[in-house]
Parts: sequence; structure tokens; C-alpha cells
Amino acid sequence: MKAVIRREKRLVCDEIAELQPGEGQVLVKTLACGICGSDLHALHHMEHMIDLSRRAGAADNGFDPAADTVFGHEFCAEILDHGPGSPKTLKAGARVVSMPVTMHNGAMEALGFSNRLPGGFAERMLLTEAMVLEVPNGLSTDHAALTEPFAVGAHAVAKARMEPRSVALVVGCGPVGLAVVGALKAQGHGPVIAADFSPRRRAAAERLGADIVIDPAVENPHDRWEALGVPKSRAAQGMMAMMGNPVARPVVFECVGSPGVLQSLIEAAPAGAQIVVAGVCMETDRIEPSIAITKEIELTFVFGYTPEEFALTLRQLSEGIIDVSHLVTGKVGLEGVAGAFTALGDPEAHVKILVQPGL
Repeated sequence: MKAVIRREKRLVCDEIAELQPGEGQVLVKTLACGICGSDLHALHHMEHMIDLSRRAGAADNGFDPAADTVFGHEFCAEILDHGPGSPKTLKAGARVVSMPVTMHNGAMEALGFSNRLPGGFAERMLLTEAMVLEVPNGLSTDHAALTEPFAVGAHAVAKARMEPRSVALVVGCGPVGLAVVGALKAQGHGPVIAADFSPRRRAAAERLGADIVIDPAVENPHDRWEALGVPKSRAAQGMMAMMGNPVARPVVFECVGSPGVLQSLIEAAPAGAQIVVAGVCMETDRIEPSIAITKEIELTFVFGYTPEEFALTLRQLSEGIIDVSHLVTGKVGLEGVAGAFTALGDPEAHVKILVQPGL
């Protein structure tokens, strides 16, 4: 079968071996798979990513970053066949999504970052039957494929200590930031400020429900805190509380992942703010803890999502609580994946590109 393979830091469309479902597995046809920012980074920097992962204590089952890898972990697929002894709870033809991990020969494989099993940039995949979720009727395949990236936003919001009077600032409206905006509004939080230099990304954040959308080139988003009930200094907050006016709790979501951003937020955020770090900075960064200590800034680092958050996100997409109808801006077949990686380097060109092996 055909797949797009990362080989020697290039993407090549080639034939790979056919798959046979084992016990507890289903064979699926890939219908749509999103291109993630981590895929873009991994194309040229996979070795560094894996080194960081290993230093963090993550198990990778001997993954070799120099060997062939088929990316793709944001997918919607159709069941083709079942492994031996399967209860066949979902019949062939059912559309499904799944967290991108599966059991293979007694070991856990991270789909999209595996040498043994292909991810969604292949015509077919193997999934663990017990982990698949059926796509509800009425939810399109394209929108179902966004379950995985939007679950990342659900997890970031779950880790934030949001209160009824919290004010949220989302810095960076790429896919992660948009997922955070969607999750915040799905849970009824607001006001939500979204800041990004890209007009296209700001427009996407606004359609997802952001209450205030700011171009940082024109206005510093931190200038909005006091008007929304959040004095920036600890003294002013104390005075406001003494006068019987409760202070709205500030929560900042860092969704950029570039060196220097975290330090700039520590300096600019109001005293007592929680900064939820969802953007993945792959480089060594520098912060000055004394400033964060003096301001009692709380840093929360988040990664991935839970099965419950994944399932909740699928439901919210299917019920229209999170409207992603405007986010898919391009579709390519397997032969077009390399070009799509290049196109995604321009934030004005696309928001989300889906790979559809059937094209």
C-alpha cells in the first residue's frame, strides 16, 4: 500500500508492507489525517525531539529516529477488518477516531512516531479495537479528524484553574491556540482574549468565540487586563479587594512555543496569574525566576490529553458546541503532502491541511 515516509529528512511517497490485524486490533482505511505542527518540526528535527522525550522519561520502545517513519496522528478512519477473536462491536464500514496509540506485539506504539506501524499518512492503519470511538452520525469526516488536536486544547483548559470570574488570554492562535479558544468557550468561560500577528488566525479565533481579538503589532494585549477587572500589581489587587470588589483571576495560555515568549509573559502578566504552557518550545530557553517569584506567577506545563478529554472533544464537535467548519483550508492526497508541509510555513496560507489518501 502507499504511504508518505519520512526518509533521510525528506518526505517520499512509496509502497510499504500491507497490514494484518492481530488480536484486539482493527484494520482501518485512513479517510482524513491532519498535518500537525509536531510533524513539521519532526521532519527536520526528529532526533532532537526523541532525545528530549527520552530525557523526560518517556518510553519509546526503541524508536529509531533515523529509520523510516510514517507520520500522521490526527485521523478519522473506516473499519475494514477485525483481528482474531474480535467482538466486532463496530462493524466494517464504521467511521472511527482514536487516540494515536495502539498495542503491537505486546508493546505500545505511538502512531505517527513509530518504525513498526504507519500513522495516518498511509492508506491503511492498525488500531486497538478497544480504543476506537465511532464518529457520530452527522459529523463529517473532516471535522472528526480534528478531534485529536482539539483534545489538546481541552486538556490545557482542564489544567487551568479557571474560575467563574477568570479572564483568559490566549497568546498564539495557531492550531494549539485555536483549540484552547474552542475549549474555553465550550466550557462557558469568558472573557477570552486571543492575540496573534496573523490576520487569518485572528479571524479563526474570532469564529471560535474569542471575545476580544488583538493584533500585538497594533496593541499590547496586556493593556486590556485592568479594563477587565484585573489590576496588574499585587498592591492594586489588594486595594481592590479591600474595597469589596473581587479581582478576576488572570490565566494566560502560552501557545507559541518559541524561545523568549515565556519570559515575556512572566514580565507582562498580572501578579498572581497562572501561565499555562501549551506551546512546545524545542529549544533551550531562559527565564528569570525572581520576577515570577515576586509576582507569585504560577507556571503549569501541559501535554496531550486523557481518554475522557478525547471523548468529550468528539462529542462537542458532533454537537456543534465547538464549530470547526471554517478551519480546514486545504486537502491533499499522498503525493501532495510534501508540498503541504511547505505551504504550512506561511500562517496566512492555511489554518489546517488534511491528508486524504484517497484523493
